[in-house]
Amino acid sequence: MPTAFASADELDAAALSAAPVHWPRPSRLDESVTWKPRPAAEAAESLGLTTVGALLDHIPRDSGEARTIAELTPDETATVIVEVRSISSRPVRRRGMKPLVEAVVTDATGVMKATFFNQPWLKDHYKAGTRLMLAGKYQGANRFRVNSHARTDAVASDAEAASQYPATKGITSTQILAAVREHRDAVADVVEPLPASLRVAERLPDRPAAMAAAHFGDREGGRARLAFDELLVDQVVQLRLRAERRATQAAMPLTEEPTLSRVWRDTLLPFTPTGDQAAAMDEIDADLAAERPMLRLLMGEVGSGKTVVALHAMLRAVEHGMQAALMAPTETLAEQHFATLQALMPGSLVPVALLTGSTPAGRRADLLGKLRTGELKLIVGTHALIEEPVEFERLAVAVVDEQHRFGVRQRAALDAKAPAGLAPHMLHMTATPIPRTLYLANFGALDVTTLRELPKGRQPIVTHVVGGERERDRAYDRIREELRAGHQAFVVCPLVSESEALQARAATAEFERLKETELADFRVVLLHGQMRPREKAAAMEEFAAGGADVLVATTVIEVGIDVPNATVMLVEDAERYGISQLHQLRGRVGRGEDPSLCLLFGPAESPRLQALARHTDGFELAAIDLALRGEGELTGTRQSGLARFRFARLPEDAAILERAHARAAALLREDPGLRAPELALLAAELEAAEKEPVAA
Repeated sequence: MPTAFASADELDAAALSAAPVHWPRPSRLDESVTWKPRPAAEAAESLGLTTVGALLDHIPRDSGEARTIAELTPDETATVIVEVRSISSRPVRRRGMKPLVEAVVTDATGVMKATFFNQPWLKDHYKAGTRLMLAGKYQGANRFRVNSHARTDAVASDAEAASQYPATKGITSTQILAAVREHRDAVADVVEPLPASLRVAERLPDRPAAMAAAHFGDREGGRARLAFDELLVDQVVQLRLRAERRATQAAMPLTEEPTLSRVWRDTLLPFTPTGDQAAAMDEIDADLAAERPMLRLLMGEVGSGKTVVALHAMLRAVEHGMQAALMAPTETLAEQHFATLQALMPGSLVPVALLTGSTPAGRRADLLGKLRTGELKLIVGTHALIEEPVEFERLAVAVVDEQHRFGVRQRAALDAKAPAGLAPHMLHMTATPIPRTLYLANFGALDVTTLRELPKGRQPIVTHVVGGERERDRAYDRIREELRAGHQAFVVCPLVSESEALQARAATAEFERLKETELADFRVVLLHGQMRPREKAAAMEEFAAGGADVLVATTVIEVGIDVPNATVMLVEDAERYGISQLHQLRGRVGRGEDPSLCLLFGPAESPRLQALARHTDGFELAAIDLALRGEGELTGTRQSGLARFRFARLPEDAAILERAHARAAALLREDPGLRAPELALLAAELEAAEKEPVAA
């Protein structure tokens, strides 16, 4: 007979039935949430807040404990709750900058001036008397630079105001908070997916308590528990995908001794592979010899020679009588890879062809026929390679460059080009170094090979951030110095043509301007993605051959361009690019034996531009970029302001991710099918998660 808590008193059936026990009813989480007025309902629907469960999953962002104005110290990053006393805007002299908005704000302890950048509409949006949460940096002298802001009208306390719910146009954080309060009791219906033994081992609170804390109590502690659940499920999905693919798919083992690839590597390759390249080739050889398909991600520093490693893998297929394909996301990049492969195989060791959407019909028909019969062994192309009419006789190795730009279905379509019953060995490449945190979260189903070592003779690239007009004039002096010394230069612009909506330099206009002004004494050519393929090829060939001194271009030159004589790069409106993209662009210079220079035109105070000026290591820059921008933006998965994860925040949750990865691996080792009764609810969450595509 059961007894009462902390007592020897026995409990009969009547006492047990009368006990105040709440049995969770998960079906209640599927009930609809009513939003009024209509704009709020439409905005809530765009955020997915249509059910009670979705509403509870929409946890607030903790902006930190609110400070008072009197407590602020110079250079402190802080959150304050203030009221607008007055607000105005004034023009800015710097080219491309929108008017500044300045507001005099106050709280019970003092008054200061808050500055908003590039948001002129706020002058009419935040009237006098509006209560705001401001996050940013206190600059001293009663001045505050705002990084983020939100209304905090009608909240219960400043503590609640400092924790902002992600919102959108039509609905405010305060409205979401009110709805969460209304459905607070539903927290008890939240399902606990983890067995008690796992929670004890990981020192985790139960999920309903964590959900309640995330909204109303220890917000960070509650969020951390929810993040663990989310990352655990994600890691199990990725590890299971990897195991199932290798268990269920077969590939043609490439086990014969190297012949063609050895001749190429020992006698025809124009240089000796670096130690990292040689090690990568050995790892790939071991993968290719297996009866299961290779699943490897090759990432490396700019200029580290990923294409050389990829060509080795492709030649291993050819010397076995098989075929290999390299797929790139854009025509320009495919064309550059095609030219690079030809240069790496002097004497046409193996015929290689190019197939893109611009390939003429006659040439296309000829290539398709040769692929179908196996006469053509090597091909480079865009997504045109996965179109239905394209058939390979014996595709054994597929290389996918910048694989994050392709969807899961596109990569699966390339898989399907292999012979019936087989899958190709897949080598994914990325020119963006990925920190371990991001790798585990997004590419956990792949093995990883890293190239850090640069070829001998590479010179360092000095990077400067250029702000005012006087610095701009000096920058062009330096460019002319390099050109008169017989070197070449890149000028990169963010737009193809001028736009009324965007105040930024356009390549076409800058090309015309430079020919008549700063670079009038030099030969200038233009390259952008909207040009015809023949025009693009002609411009690139002229520049590569030394017939032109300056190439004005858009980011089509981001990867694949190799002109050793180019020693200087100028990037207009550099703040419009991410760190990794600027690092890739910078990598177009410094490829020869001469010191090189990169000039970033943009605001001197930009953290991203300053990071590039201080660091040249791509892996270090990737870590900085991750810290500045977050996981969602770096991997291209952020939509409508939301990252791929609802609760986890990377890189801040790197330690939680490592724990989740280790726990996921242990669970699958002990019970690959997660069939134990205590894992039933976790298995149900996994079943839902596995219906969603993952990165690999």
